[in-house]
Amino acid sequence: MSTYSFLDVNAAISGVGGSVILGNGSGAAEEGITIAMVDDKSAMTIGADGQGMHSLSGSRAATVTCRFLKTSPVNALLMAMYNLQTASSVTHGRNTIVVTDFGRGDTITMTGVAFKKAPDINYAKDGGTHEWVFDAINVVHVLGIGVPEV
Repeated sequence: MSTYSFLDVNAAISGVGGSVILGNGSGAAEEGITIAMVDDKSAMTIGADGQGMHSLSGSRAATVTCRFLKTSPVNALLMAMYNLQTASSVTHGRNTIVVTDFGRGDTITMTGVAFKKAPDINYAKDGGTHEWVFDAINVVHVLGIGVPEV
């Protein structure tokens, strides 16, 4: 049996205005990082006579959500990148995000990444989190089988 730990997750965004660590050591919230594909890979159509057809989608687009503690310095770095990149179409959507889990052997590479929006910001009794959402045009997944026995 293998073990999972966020301590083994390295992630970073690189683009116009800098490069920022998003994984272990970034002040990530408990909910961490979520990568969700935008489209289904297959669509099934059933005809009037019961015959069927599958349509394979070429989409490799995903939404990436990164959550950080309110006090994480990553929030200020991402806001600076957001402000720079959303000021012009010349700087928008030119990021790359790579997430690697060394304990599992996973590597997920996302290109054509754009900030979807600035995070909602709350001031409440507890500090809470900031949730940064990105759109990625192209995602390549490589999921590993875990580390070999020691």
